[in-house]
Amino acid sequence: MKLDVLNIEGKPTGRQVELPDDWFGIKPHSHILYLSVKQYLAAQRQGTHKVKSRSEVKGSTRKLHRQKGTGGSRKGGIRNPLYRGGGSIFGPQPRDYDLKMNHKEKILARKSALSVKAAENSVMVVEDFSPEVPKTKFASGVFRNLKIENKKILFIQAERNQNLELSVRNLPKVKHVNLNNINTYDILNADVLLFTESAAGQFQKEKMVV
Repeated sequence: MKLDVLNIEGKPTGRQVELPDDWFGIKPHSHILYLSVKQYLAAQRQGTHKVKSRSEVKGSTRKLHRQKGTGGSRKGGIRNPLYRGGGSIFGPQPRDYDLKMNHKEKILARKSALSVKAAENSVMVVEDFSPEVPKTKFASGVFRNLKIENKKILFIQAERNQNLELSVRNLPKVKHVNLNNINTYDILNADVLLFTESAAGQFQKEKMVV
């Protein structure tokens, strides 16, 4: 798969980048994509939910009345879950929602996600650029020139660039990541994958993003 490299004005530079078919041309594995997205969303949950059981709520342990002979139901104490202010029955407790995927599954999920975007013609490559000072207006102008300013953009660089990160972080539809930090959810959630030229070139190197 070959893509033209565009400059920050949105015009072709005359250069092309070839993206390997084993990353951008495989048949997507839908179930692996589902598992990867499920794992990502589960990891976002804090799992700090907590209610008190009858052993934890405040209240007397005195038996309210005798066990038999009253005509009423038996009650152990005021902390009984049937009373207002009593403990909760089978309520949520702190837990870890993390799901496990093996390494090969994670790689297959990323390849499948990239292949989905490639099939949708939602992958672009722009020449490497860096503002001299952080400036949101500059970054916004670049995306406008590329005609993608109204789309959700996953902007992918080869390595960290602080000025560029600060320039795009206030743009609500843009997420900036380094190439080695891309994940399946972000890829599928974006309308456009925008690679810098150096980031796209990394796919030709051995052990990329693994």
